[in-house]
Amino acid sequence: MPAQSNAAGLPDALFDRSISQTQPEAPPEAALIDRILNGDTQAFSQIVHRWQNPLVNMAWRYCRDRSRAEELAQEAFLRIWRGLPTWRRESSFSTWIFSIAANVYRNELKRIPTVEIPLNEAPEPASPFRLDRHLEGAARDEAIRRAVLALPEKYREPTILYYFHEMDLAQAAATMGLPEGTMKARLSRARQLLRQRFPHLESQMEGASQ
Repeated sequence: MPAQSNAAGLPDALFDRSISQTQPEAPPEAALIDRILNGDTQAFSQIVHRWQNPLVNMAWRYCRDRSRAEELAQEAFLRIWRGLPTWRRESSFSTWIFSIAANVYRNELKRIPTVEIPLNEAPEPASPFRLDRHLEGAARDEAIRRAVLALPEKYREPTILYYFHEMDLAQAAATMGLPEGTMKARLSRARQLLRQRFPHLESQMEGASQ
């Protein structure tokens, strides 16, 4: 029986949020892509299963809206599906898909932007946090989030990828298509802007990155 697909030509599993959590161990991405390019479209469901949460979480870092993050991740998977023949295998699959996702999220948020405020108008986070111990981490993260989202776009995205999406410098630079030196300079400038606007926040950012 041929694999079921939707009108866009994608396997139905792409649109199924209840993908089984008990699937057998998946083969490496290169082998999966060979199968997909040879006509086994349902093999793409294993890529979705493996990368769905990372791409949704990454989208959420950009927009902070779970429903919109899922929509953005779905659009990223559509672009990944269409671009599979173009993956150059000398680069890691993760870097390739994160680069596609970052472009999707960046462009979609330009098209329908989230509500932003200038950095100099962002409210000063309370410091030190005088809250229940269990709420301190959440309060810290929320304060940092608001400060980072107020950064100019040029510095906001590198900060999101490096501090909040747990990418190292090389991976964040590759995701954005920038030289590592440029990425490092933008992170340095982002920290400088945050120090100027929120002097006490740097130690909180270091805690979040750890």
